[in-house]
Amino acid sequence: MTLQHIELELLTVSSLNVRKFGAKDCDDLVCSIRALGVLQPLLVRVVDEGFEVIAGQRRLNACRIIAEDSDIDPIPCLIMSEGDDAKAIEASLAENIERLPMDEVDQYKAFAKLVKEGRDADDIAATFGITPRMVTQRLALGRLHPPILTAYRKGAIHAGDIRNLTMATPKQQKDWWALMKDEDAYVPTGQRLKNWLFGGAHIPTENALFDVEESGLAVVSDLFGEDSYFADCEAFWALQNTAIAEAVEAFKAKGWADVIVMDQGAYFANWDHRSCAKEDGGKVFVTVSNQGEVTFHKGYITNAEAKRREKADTAPVEKPELTKAAQNYVDLHRHAAVRADMLGQTGLALRLIAAHMLAGSSLWQVERDPQKAAKPEIAESLEACSAQQSFEKERKAIAEFLDIETAQILPERGEWYVTRPDMGKTLTHLMTLADDDVLRILTFLMADSLSVHSPVIDALAQTLGTKMSNHWQPEDTFFALIRDKQVLNGMIREFAGTNAAAEHITSTAKVQRDILTACLNGNRKPADPNWMPRFMSFPQGSYREEATEKLDLQDAA
Repeated sequence: MTLQHIELELLTVSSLNVRKFGAKDCDDLVCSIRALGVLQPLLVRVVDEGFEVIAGQRRLNACRIIAEDSDIDPIPCLIMSEGDDAKAIEASLAENIERLPMDEVDQYKAFAKLVKEGRDADDIAATFGITPRMVTQRLALGRLHPPILTAYRKGAIHAGDIRNLTMATPKQQKDWWALMKDEDAYVPTGQRLKNWLFGGAHIPTENALFDVEESGLAVVSDLFGEDSYFADCEAFWALQNTAIAEAVEAFKAKGWADVIVMDQGAYFANWDHRSCAKEDGGKVFVTVSNQGEVTFHKGYITNAEAKRREKADTAPVEKPELTKAAQNYVDLHRHAAVRADMLGQTGLALRLIAAHMLAGSSLWQVERDPQKAAKPEIAESLEACSAQQSFEKERKAIAEFLDIETAQILPERGEWYVTRPDMGKTLTHLMTLADDDVLRILTFLMADSLSVHSPVIDALAQTLGTKMSNHWQPEDTFFALIRDKQVLNGMIREFAGTNAAAEHITSTAKVQRDILTACLNGNRKPADPNWMPRFMSFPQGSYREEATEKLDLQDAA
């Protein structure tokens, strides 16, 4: 027997269903399901075209009535296996459902207690036969200002307004409740409440992290009260983001594992996070409301990360700065640059051959590196790279030198259809060549069989004095592969300047990529026209090195 949430249109009533009369008399269930959802799963069995309902016909009919005028979530169903006792299952499930409070607020309190005991939303949902979404909706009630929760329980506040208020900051909730208690005040509800919460048109001066008087920004005061607002929202955000950036650096300097600046308007779901001390790898989450209010949630990690730590029972694993595709891009271009600089270094090539023969490598069979690109756009970028083009030009020259086809030079392992050159004829031809010509061929073969993932790439680059700027320049394809907002902001700091980085610390990844592209295309003046990303250095750099160095200095002190 398994629990599964099934779309309404896939459910039909089985001829084995014992309820023959009164099954359509379900007005009471319609009201209950509208408010609380389907609490007790239906018992079903698999048939050719879907699922037959063995028990729960009234619940099914109630859901069909609701679906006529509104959307309805997939229905929780227990899928019976052959030999399952339907009566026993119904009795056991009913016993659990009886323990589930019918009032939403009581449900929140019951679920919150289980969360404190270490249960997550999926566990709680499985216990009571409800959806995890329903559990998280009830837990969201815990974010409400207590008087608002009490008023809602008494029916004084509409359920739709409650859903909006769960996304408000504590201060916004208190301000809204003050309006509720004032008989002469206008209380926004419905869509107007959403606009009031998230419009961001009126930014109170008390939300500023910077000194308002020293900023010189124009301020508009309420003639009938003590509240004041910024007249220029754009100017406010420029200073506010700079202050947030300074606060982020201060937290990192104090030893927090990471500081996550959430997207503007996003709220912090405390039920989806666990407390974690700074010394245990705890992080700081920063929420920024559309009205400029900044909240620092110190000492948390996500539930997902907590589970990974428990499973691994090791220190927290830091999220990689680059996606696999972005790292692939960096590796390929660095690899191409080193190979190009190897050309002409015949003495070094001979020594590399000896090292490969002694130590072996994954490619010493011998075959060329396949240079597999993770995405088509990476392959196109590599093909246009000057380092790659110069290498392919040398491939053609070597093929002509040996009087063979270019495809016959170190074919890949999967190219079984390519016939390698005849050993006798090739040896005879090589015997007629001068030593310098043979060394040139060996140099190319060594470079062609150099693995793109080889740790010797960095050592070779330092020996050869390889400079990526001679072979590669920043381009849109590279920026499009970067997903980490902190990495993008670090690039902006170097390419566009520290002011631009501070102003856009809370911006989305797309906006930050647009800033970099504007510097690249000449639409914005770059702070460093010769800028190269740290990932393209030898050894490969990191945009988290600064925070690590600060922590090391602090520990040394």
